[in-house]
Amino acid sequence: MDYRRKKRLTYATIGLMFLLSGVEYAVILPTIWRYLQTLDAAPYFLGLALSAFSLSGLLSGPLFGHWSDRTQTTKKIILFSNIFEIVGNFMYFIGYSKWLLLSSRLVAGIGTGAGSSIFGFLTRSTAPQDRATVFAAVMACRQAGLLIGPAFNIFLRLCDFNLGPFVVNKFTAPGLFMCLLWTLLQLVVVFMYWDLPPLERGTGQASPARTSEVEEKEHGRLQDEEDDNDEDEPLMRSQELGGSYGSVGTSKHQTNCIATASNSSLDHISPPLSPVLSGTQESSNPTESCSVSREFLKEEVVVLLAAQFITLFNQTALETMVTPLTQKYFGYGELENSVMYCLCGVEVIAGFFFVRWLSRRVAERVVLVIGWTICNISGVWCLIFLAKPLGDFPWQLTEFIIGVFLQVLGLPFVAVAQVSLFSKVTSEKTQGFSQGVRRSVGGLATILGPLWAGGLTEHMYIMLGVMMALLVLITVMLVISYERLVEPAAKEQADSRHSSA
Repeated sequence: MDYRRKKRLTYATIGLMFLLSGVEYAVILPTIWRYLQTLDAAPYFLGLALSAFSLSGLLSGPLFGHWSDRTQTTKKIILFSNIFEIVGNFMYFIGYSKWLLLSSRLVAGIGTGAGSSIFGFLTRSTAPQDRATVFAAVMACRQAGLLIGPAFNIFLRLCDFNLGPFVVNKFTAPGLFMCLLWTLLQLVVVFMYWDLPPLERGTGQASPARTSEVEEKEHGRLQDEEDDNDEDEPLMRSQELGGSYGSVGTSKHQTNCIATASNSSLDHISPPLSPVLSGTQESSNPTESCSVSREFLKEEVVVLLAAQFITLFNQTALETMVTPLTQKYFGYGELENSVMYCLCGVEVIAGFFFVRWLSRRVAERVVLVIGWTICNISGVWCLIFLAKPLGDFPWQLTEFIIGVFLQVLGLPFVAVAQVSLFSKVTSEKTQGFSQGVRRSVGGLATILGPLWAGGLTEHMYIMLGVMMALLVLITVMLVISYERLVEPAAKEQADSRHSSA
């Protein structure tokens, strides 16, 4: 099977994984509270069950990410993590007690940690200019799962039979359904997922494993020229050592020039000049000389992690607040809220595809600025009109629709831009661990957001005021650090062009 077909099937499998993660959330969430009530659980158990899923994912993300960085593989990590999803959902299906139900969400949450390995894999296997579009498509898959998930509940709620000693009803059926889907996904991963070779930094081409055929064709020609270039080799070596990060991998058109033969191609022909020089090159690697703590204390990294936290904190807080708000002012029930969430899902998916198109034309930091501008407008609107709705019913409904529309609209811009930028300002060699840390920060936000909003539904000005203050804070940080929100390699290339001119 050729490389392009493997890549398409691998990306399709990744999209299916994120689709199932969205379906699981949409299938479990609507019924878990009543499920807990049948098991005589106290009200606080709902918060524990939802937080347990995020907590275990928060802890497992960096571990799976570090694993993928060490092995440079993701397939076996995905297969291993899916076992936790299968077991966790089967425990949810059994539902013997409230503690087993709580444990089931804790176990299933471990499986979400593989997402950090997947984002690390996507970073290594995509060119920087294509990364935002790929991330947007992956995130849209999860939103599609959130959109179609409630449709499965229409059929699952009709279940009422026994499966051996187990009862299958509208509460236990979602667990059995997701257990079967994750089991089927295991087979898809086995037969349709490949650990693709990483791209060479700065070339946008596959790694040497991918380009070995081209190098073999040029090997004979360059072998004949080696003797003629022996006198110039020290000069070439000094240029190679003095080059910018990522300059070892060169594009193919450079090898067509005999007078300036490619340094990377010469390295395949002749051994390194000396062990000392090889060690010098390795030690110049930023990932070797800088500690992990220093990596995450860089200004641009701190800004993007803060953006991740504030985005998900505000989003989950508003999701928690919406249902009580619609019940209080509009008398909405399950049907009306389901329709509202469905429409929001359509808007989010359309937003992700628009961002996918836009990111091909403008820089990610521009997309990020657009997103935060929309979020700030939404924050001000909600603080004015949702904390205490004005007017009669039609005006209140209009104010609510506009506020929700603006909040949902800004989400795709911020989400895609900050993930893509984060992959570029952190080291590629530790990308799995870095993405794990990023997702853990997001997991912490999804735990704290609902807790914050749930305790302040009767004090809307305080709740929305703090959320607006967080938006202002990240906006100031974004303005101050705007010049640093760019890929280091691109910045170095721009500086080198400026100096040569």
